[in-house]
Amino acid sequence: MTQAHNNANLLEETDLGTFIAQATTTDKWEVLPYSAPIIPIHAALLRTGKIFFFCGSGNQSSRLNTPYDSVVWDVSKGTFSSQKAPLDSNNEPIDLFCAGHSFRPDGMLLVAGGTLRYDPFYGSPSALMFDPIGEKWVKIPPMNNGRWYPTVLTLGSGRIFAISGPDKDGKLNRQPEIYSYFFPNGWNAFPITRLYPVYAHLFLLDSGKLFYSGAQMAGNNGVAPTILTLPATFTEAITEKVVPGLQDPAFGNQATSLLLPPAQDQKVMIMGGGSANTATNRVNIVDLKATNPTYVPAQPLNYARMHHSAVLLPDRTVFVCNGSKMSEDTAQSMLPAEIYNPATNTWTVVAKQKVPRVYHSVALLLPDGSVVAAGGNPRRGVNELRLEIYSPAYMSRSRPIIQSAPEVLTYGQQFTIQTPQAENIKWVSLIKPMATTHSCDTEQRLVDVRINSRNTNSLNVTLATNRNIAVPSWYMLFISDNNGTPSVATWTRIS
Repeated sequence: MTQAHNNANLLEETDLGTFIAQATTTDKWEVLPYSAPIIPIHAALLRTGKIFFFCGSGNQSSRLNTPYDSVVWDVSKGTFSSQKAPLDSNNEPIDLFCAGHSFRPDGMLLVAGGTLRYDPFYGSPSALMFDPIGEKWVKIPPMNNGRWYPTVLTLGSGRIFAISGPDKDGKLNRQPEIYSYFFPNGWNAFPITRLYPVYAHLFLLDSGKLFYSGAQMAGNNGVAPTILTLPATFTEAITEKVVPGLQDPAFGNQATSLLLPPAQDQKVMIMGGGSANTATNRVNIVDLKATNPTYVPAQPLNYARMHHSAVLLPDRTVFVCNGSKMSEDTAQSMLPAEIYNPATNTWTVVAKQKVPRVYHSVALLLPDGSVVAAGGNPRRGVNELRLEIYSPAYMSRSRPIIQSAPEVLTYGQQFTIQTPQAENIKWVSLIKPMATTHSCDTEQRLVDVRINSRNTNSLNVTLATNRNIAVPSWYMLFISDNNGTPSVATWTRIS
């Protein structure tokens, strides 16, 4: 949405003098005048700027193996286009309900796993890619076994790691595997490992190791936060190092966690979560650059939450919305959103959502710096289809403008950004687009781009050299002024 649109709405509510006084502080939620055609259990921001929603059978057992379309939402036009999932070997639609997903370096979304049956749930071995340009599904070789509620993560090599989830026989899958689209292509499995929880929150570290934050779905299986080292060959086992200090580790169910900005700092924050239908406001942070990383307490959330979402904003703060203080109960929903400032270790309560959102809700960042919130499925057959957009306060301020920047970047490249606000730019940031479900997102990260020099209308900057920091992919490029006010993003690809 444009600044002019925001300003017009504000002027409807206030006189001009009041508007001028509030212009630097106003944020708001807006419920859109149309709804999603399907429940957006899975959501990803495509490199076209459109949003991809899918849900498979959508938590309705009667819809198993029936056509249930995914949709691409053109946010600027308010339109949806529908795509049907490919058929399996029995000519039945592949059910992508509760799959895992992450982006390949070329911008294709890899989706692995899903649902073979309900109650008890069996996991599908299916693997697909979604093409953001052709807006169509593409089948790829299946995994070695099924996965339901898996974690999928893109590595610095561009390969894609999958772990956890009940398999095609309903047994818990203890064998991680990696998909490669270059030699040797297809899926290759490691020896079995400990039983990681479903939708375990994993983050790629600068060393190439992975970190399980302690946030997950439905219980931690006795697994503490852990650093995983992937071996060089598939004949060797993954090695592990426990990270101590997490407060209330039993409250990791439907917690959320993320890599704090910038990614170079290697700090992970976990917040909220629940146990026995009771949520916590606990917030812990771990510095993974430390010799012996240990979680330490941070300022808690203002509201205890589970089933909530956390979104990195381009002003380098963390936005939290959705969720409730008691499992899937919308009557207990936490409607006020809140924002964390890592520089001051403080949370600020901001505008209230209008729609309560609990289980199967999502939130993700748009290129203009606003946030979409969608979904909610408090019980089977009850689907929240209304869509909301949150406009942070910075969207009502005068914003810097990117006039030009390279469309393709290479590691360590020095490049120029043209902007008339060059003399007042504080940060240059690359934000990886989100692909989220169940409060879990292994994709989003904010990479700092070092400013070398500037003149009146351009910045000379240098991209990071480490592929594990700036994972090869498409990114949103933002510049932020000395007040932290970000531009609208332009898209660029790191390869």
